[in-house]
Amino acid sequence: MNVVDSSGWLEYLADADNAEFFAAAIEDPSQLIVPTLSIYEVFTRILQQRDKDSALQAAAAMEQGTVVELSVPIALMAADLSLAHSLPLADSIILATSRAHGAVLWTQDADFDALQDVRYVRKTA
Repeated sequence: MNVVDSSGWLEYLADADNAEFFAAAIEDPSQLIVPTLSIYEVFTRILQQRDKDSALQAAAAMEQGTVVELSVPIALMAADLSLAHSLPLADSIILATSRAHGAVLWTQDADFDALQDVRYVRKTA
């Protein structure tokens, strides 16, 4: 199973420099877990930068995977992970969702570099 964090989705949807890195995970929806928080973050960013139709299309693409809502167990795990790794709220929820489903987290967010079960690529300038 795979989870792609919000920065990865945005990179892929924009066909930016690291899009190919995320393609394998995103293009296999049968193995894709999508936290609702990621949908929120991607929708918001695209709405700010483009328009509502583009944001809705991105959300629809994300919904091709298995969408996972924030539950109490995931929230508690996220709190533990946040404290253990000094992660911000959103990052800790995405990592907790990934771990709760035994998934690999794909990211270009340096906060995740060197964590277990994470595939990290450095964001290009």
